[in-house]
Amino acid sequence: MKPINAAQLAEIIGGELIAGDGVSFFSSVSIDSRTIESGQIFFAIAGKNFDGHNYAAAAIEKGAACIVVQREVGSPTKTPLIRVDDCIAALAQFAAWYRRQLSAKVIAITGSVGKTTTRQILHQILSQFFKCRQARGSFNNHIGLPLTILSAEPDDDILLLELGSNHPGEIAPLARIASPDIALITRVAPSHLEGFGTLENIIKEKASIAQGLQTGGMLYINGDQHDLRSHIRANYDIPLTTFGLGPKCDIAGTDLQTEGAGGSFVIDGQTVQVPLAGRANLVNVLSAWAVCRGLAISLPDFAKAAQQLKSPDLRLQIENIGPLTVLNDCYNANPASMANALACLALMAENTEKRKVFITGSMAELGLASESLHTQLGQKAAAEGVHVLLAAGPFAEQILQGAKSELKVSDPFKFRGFKNTGQLCDNLHKWIKPDDTILVKGSRSANLEKAIQRLRELFGNH
Repeated sequence: MKPINAAQLAEIIGGELIAGDGVSFFSSVSIDSRTIESGQIFFAIAGKNFDGHNYAAAAIEKGAACIVVQREVGSPTKTPLIRVDDCIAALAQFAAWYRRQLSAKVIAITGSVGKTTTRQILHQILSQFFKCRQARGSFNNHIGLPLTILSAEPDDDILLLELGSNHPGEIAPLARIASPDIALITRVAPSHLEGFGTLENIIKEKASIAQGLQTGGMLYINGDQHDLRSHIRANYDIPLTTFGLGPKCDIAGTDLQTEGAGGSFVIDGQTVQVPLAGRANLVNVLSAWAVCRGLAISLPDFAKAAQQLKSPDLRLQIENIGPLTVLNDCYNANPASMANALACLALMAENTEKRKVFITGSMAELGLASESLHTQLGQKAAAEGVHVLLAAGPFAEQILQGAKSELKVSDPFKFRGFKNTGQLCDNLHKWIKPDDTILVKGSRSANLEKAIQRLRELFGNH
């Protein structure tokens, strides 16, 4: 971050400097007293399970150069102390101001499926041509997004941001803070239905990223999603480019080929080889090409960079554990990403004698549709030819019942439900055999990385 002093910061965020001097400079921000470094600004964020005000003294002891608070924090200090009405709002205000100082092109990505993977694909490719910075982890909410913006350096060429939401009205404020030059909506699908209620509400929410777009900026969307395209054209007068597989898309991929751990597509006569599993990843890379084309990267250069892509952690990541082939996709899950992952599992075991094993947890935040969507998940698993289905969590029974309803009497199918992931892990040795091809996927709350670790313990030394 470009250096700034306490007096300037107080003016930017509408705060009052109530202690210390206003001339000391600092150049980075923290909200965590455990990891704060000397010379950083500490925002005392109050959350559901913690209150940064209780750790202000610890932050000062570790060398914090300035503290932003919304209430008193105890004994007097020589460290600059700025009081505001709301620390979270002040952090957002600071980030919005700092965004306006940046010369970097800002790319903001949202969507129900594929936003983190697409961001990481873009980062891998763009870093070969530009000084490119991206969000850490999934820093995509009202705290993570400002922190990512404030981490940018004056000489960055590209800043990649991710915008997430699980309730209406969250994307537009984030988009206004980010003020992107380029916005990308990956795909809209049933996700967080507990907060949104309907797919129509999800479309409206994701499309609201356009409200923050810079004048003259470009929005890229999946043109195969006709409801999304229609909504944006009816409600926003902005430059729009569509990508997808349909012939009416502005950027249309053709001849998609998927095989095992990779695939390819053709764009404008150029074959793009992609070393990532699944059809959805081919579309993610196609969306990345749409953005890169807008940044004047040539198609041959893009294709060369795409050949070097690596799977993001816990997202369709292929791992060989002894005699097992494991598709580790346990970062998160919704119905659309589950369907894609099951298709990948079927493809990986195609033309082999290996058993297809599906280890899954519940999909979170689906509201009133939870039972029916988990039943459909079981049906999808059976339709894809899964041989062993192990389900954990509150909707395990619905998953199993769905699978049973899809089965034929002759199908070689085994299944078992478990109360929780711990119980599932304790029983893996009874169900998994050498040479199995295994998909592990569930929502973050299922903690299915524990199942991956248990598989390593059981088979890693074989």
